[in-house]
Amino acid sequence: MTAIDRSAIHGSRRVVVKVGSSSISGDAAHRIDTIVEAIARAHERGTEIVLVSSGAIATAIPFLDLGGRPNDLATQQAAAAVGQNVLMWRYQTSLDRFRILAGQVLLTAGDLENTTHRSNARRAMERLLGLRILPIVNENDTVATHEIRFGDNDRLAALVAQLIGADALVLLSDIDTLYTKPPSEPGAEPIRHVAYGDDLGGFEFGSVVVNSVGTGGAATKVSAARLATAAGIGVLVTSADLVDAALSGDDIGTWFAPNPEPAAAPVTGPVRTVGEAVAADRLGA
Repeated sequence: MTAIDRSAIHGSRRVVVKVGSSSISGDAAHRIDTIVEAIARAHERGTEIVLVSSGAIATAIPFLDLGGRPNDLATQQAAAAVGQNVLMWRYQTSLDRFRILAGQVLLTAGDLENTTHRSNARRAMERLLGLRILPIVNENDTVATHEIRFGDNDRLAALVAQLIGADALVLLSDIDTLYTKPPSEPGAEPIRHVAYGDDLGGFEFGSVVVNSVGTGGAATKVSAARLATAAGIGVLVTSADLVDAALSGDDIGTWFAPNPEPAAAPVTGPVRTVGEAVAADRLGA
């Protein structure tokens, strides 16, 4: 049953949780335990969780002595191959405490555009959930190219939520809620609730590139929330440190209310870059 407000997340049958690179890599790697503990509590009360996790490339940076996020595609792909392995090891090591097994699901944009691939991806995740395994989804950066990438895992998470018929989507960020403008600027006000169809054109949602290890930011979360809510999936945006409160249905973060009358629609459309998606969102597309 679709979560119509934050409080309904606690009793939801199926929830997609997305976490970004900056929240779980480098000095923030300890936060994996926090996220896993919250997922384990939700898992114990019967909620099916799918985790969409960025961080493969960022995780590999110190192992490869790169000094920062690589700019060329070949090095990004190599870093993703190394980092994905380490990232999954970290998740599984943390999950072992709760006797939960993770299953890795790597997707490209083409996988969700191709009918057969999309059906196979859905079938695989449904089976993983049926076996009480935690699917951990990431973009397959090792084989993806600039032309076919999702662009950011917020969009990927929204598409996965549609793919598996999730009741809610939780987008974890570095801040506890979205603001009317970057929170460091004077006059920034927290946004607590966004009704479906609300015009957000007057707000400033910051830059697409947020740090040296990942892409995204508030603008891509708003764009992803619009994509998910149009399909009838409620979306909560909040801090990764508040993941347990988010899955418990506490009154935190920014809640995007779902479309009360979602029309049947494909889980994906033309693949856009982050910049294109953000520009389209600002135009109301």
